[in-house]
Amino acid sequence: MLPLLLLLLASSGDGQAQRVIGQKKNDACACKVNSTVWSFPTVKYEAVLQHVESCEVSLNNLQEQVQLSNHHLPQIQALIKNVTARLEPYQYLHDQGLYSALSLHLLGQELSQLETDIGDIHSQLNNVQTQKLSKEVGKLRTDVGRMEMANVINMKTVKEKLRYLKNSAESCKSIPKDFRGHHRYCLKGLMTNISDPVVTKISPYGKNYISGSWGQQAQMNSEGQKNSYWVQPLLSSHIWGNSLRVYQTYEDFMASANHKDFTVAASYTHANAIEGPSAVLYGEALYYHCYRSADVCRYDLNSNTVKRVTLPGTGVGFNNKFPYCYYDCRANSDVDLEADETGLWAIYATVGNHGNLVVSQLVWDEEALTLNVSQTWETRLFKKAVSNAFMVCGVLYATRYVDEHHEEVFYAFDTATGKEDNSLALPLQKIAKGVASLSYNPTNRQIYMYNDGYLLAYQAHFLSEAVF
Repeated sequence: MLPLLLLLLASSGDGQAQRVIGQKKNDACACKVNSTVWSFPTVKYEAVLQHVESCEVSLNNLQEQVQLSNHHLPQIQALIKNVTARLEPYQYLHDQGLYSALSLHLLGQELSQLETDIGDIHSQLNNVQTQKLSKEVGKLRTDVGRMEMANVINMKTVKEKLRYLKNSAESCKSIPKDFRGHHRYCLKGLMTNISDPVVTKISPYGKNYISGSWGQQAQMNSEGQKNSYWVQPLLSSHIWGNSLRVYQTYEDFMASANHKDFTVAASYTHANAIEGPSAVLYGEALYYHCYRSADVCRYDLNSNTVKRVTLPGTGVGFNNKFPYCYYDCRANSDVDLEADETGLWAIYATVGNHGNLVVSQLVWDEEALTLNVSQTWETRLFKKAVSNAFMVCGVLYATRYVDEHHEEVFYAFDTATGKEDNSLALPLQKIAKGVASLSYNPTNRQIYMYNDGYLLAYQAHFLSEAVF
């Protein structure tokens, strides 16, 4: 028997030899060979070909992008060089905190108006305070002149000095010649303590209406609504309202009986509708923030008529631009109407004062039947860092959130002196988390809170208690 033949055949598929065993048949060597190992890898070839074509397309796109970038790069470099050269003379603005010539021009206009106001005040009063103000504004004019010539004074400092002088000038308008910061009903010194709630009641509209305002009629010596209590809920989205409920006595209010409802506007979207938890009943009129505007409205309970005035300032915040916030923002609480021993106030913020609190005093002209703004003060307290605010004897008090059951009065601004105090720490208890409104009443020295559907009242105490 012939020995078996061993064939070693090369495989083109994987480059390895194939061992095949043959047998002798009829004087010939017969063997079976797997020919598939020599077949061309068409599938693999096509896959590789597709990868190559894809790479060619990507490479062409990349080359086009590089060419385009190379084309635009000199233009971009030239633009950067041009802008850099144009900004180079103003590099000191960044290095020294200075501003542009336009800012200087606007500052000069503001200073000129202040000089005119102080001149008018000095011609009327001519006392030590007005003489001091005249000297200070003269010095500030000199500093602005130096800025225009040499650009060596930090404008931020000058603007802060201007704000101080403007507040001082406003304070002079309200200070009589023989005394300062002392209304016949007012107390000496800041508030020293706030009691636990002396009144606790659920809103007559229910706890579901979490925004609104309430209290006792706030005008001193008012006859028409002397002992009346009122509730003003925001029934539409906790933002807008058009109704007022008045109780003639405290007993009726606590029993939710014998009330009278007023409709201040035809709908929640009427121009005279109420926006935000801002209202206060002062005498026989409700004062509140008018619907989507920078206006304060006055609704007369007797004639059912509405008068309005636009608040002063550049970019007065409304429509939720500068609401009370601190922890959670109270929707559309941009404008807050308050009353104290000295009259009516509007608390708000403006773009011109960088979102900081602004206080304007309001006056109702009984003869002309017009609502007017008499004076305005600007503070350095950012409104969105405040949970609420109220006025007492011309002093602005601001609160902040502590926890779910506590607020804290932490800030005071005295319109009589222009001085600020942010070292206060007067605790204020509450039932629910959110504070919709907070108002002081000069007739009984109580503070009223609309606390997410709960109506709370507190007694305020001062360093020097006085008898009405």
